[in-house]
Amino acid sequence: LFSLEIWYNQGLVLISGLLSNPTIALDSISICMNYLNWDMQFMLGLSAAASVRVSNELGAGHPRVAKFSVFVVNGTSILISIVFSAIVLIFRVGLSKAFTSDSEVIEAVSDLTPLLAISVFLNGIQPILSGVAIGSGWQAIVAYVNLATYYIIGLPIGCVLGFKTSLGVAGIWWGMIIGVLLQTAALVVLTATTNWNKEVEKAADRLKKSANEGTDLVRGAA
Repeated sequence: LFSLEIWYNQGLVLISGLLSNPTIALDSISICMNYLNWDMQFMLGLSAAASVRVSNELGAGHPRVAKFSVFVVNGTSILISIVFSAIVLIFRVGLSKAFTSDSEVIEAVSDLTPLLAISVFLNGIQPILSGVAIGSGWQAIVAYVNLATYYIIGLPIGCVLGFKTSLGVAGIWWGMIIGVLLQTAALVVLTATTNWNKEVEKAADRLKKSANEGTDLVRGAA
């Protein structure tokens, strides 16, 4: 699931090299992507924690605890992402100077910083809900959502805004934001409408199926 997102982000950097001023575009989006990836690594830790906790609680037959865990980890990640977004906005010039001394690149990074802050905030929701989805066994659904929002919607919109308007690299980033926003909305709806009692029943069925398959393998080996 996360591979689709990583490939998408790296693809945006490559596409930025086709803009009219590729040097500035590549430098600015690469610097911002570096910070976004650092934030993503942090949020992936919370995502893994959410995945493990939700799957354990569903397997143990605790639907209320699983639901409560979703609220706790999302609330925590949102608060952290708000702090990170504020840091990005406050230190927008300093962030670029850590990588370059070129005044044009510094200005370009500063222009992208508000969009970076939006992405950092969304990172406090989307990866966590993806972790919940993995723990609940919804991998196939989320994979289709990722393909649709990133590659069918976000990428074309970003290309149109980047190449057909004066936005340039900011337009490409806006396409990413739109894709992530739609993905986040889909995951929010999916999670909010989940019947956790039924998810416990599904988890129990999967455990029984797995146990039966293991028994058959042992008998076959004997």
